[in-house]
Amino acid sequence: MRVYHKAYVYLTCGTDLLVFHEPDTPWLGLQVPGGTIDPGESFLHGAMREFAEETGLELDAAFDQFSNQDLPFETIPPVGQYRPHPDRPLLGRHIRRNYHVRLAARPRDEWEHYEMHPSSGGVPIRYHFFWIDLFGARAMDPENFFAAFGAPLAGLRERVALLENSA
Repeated sequence: MRVYHKAYVYLTCGTDLLVFHEPDTPWLGLQVPGGTIDPGESFLHGAMREFAEETGLELDAAFDQFSNQDLPFETIPPVGQYRPHPDRPLLGRHIRRNYHVRLAARPRDEWEHYEMHPSSGGVPIRYHFFWIDLFGARAMDPENFFAAFGAPLAGLRERVALLENSA
């Protein structure tokens, strides 16, 4: 089984979470910025690079690792959250490190950006970015998220609530 090392950024502003969907493949559902780590690259540097590539934004903020995921995609049934695009197979074991980054103000409310050189190859991928309330109905339903991106949200909600209450 092929192993992929991945890093993702769960960017929050207050209780809002930055997510995206791919307008050209709407069945995939919501995702967070991040992706495959390059050979010799740390998870942290990969998270920073992937975030910038996918969003078009550079972050000057702390990246705090808050969860890990180990997803063997061969064993996930092709229903619900797992809806792969035929040109971008995800087979293999995905080792994920998830980072939480907090901002005091949103850089933008909504935008589109293209990842010009996807790690899986192929044509550029169009992303539409926007914010959802971590405590709202859309974020509470893990079926709205592609490939277990919603799984870490319970732990993220706890972190955000503690950080908001201590501010």
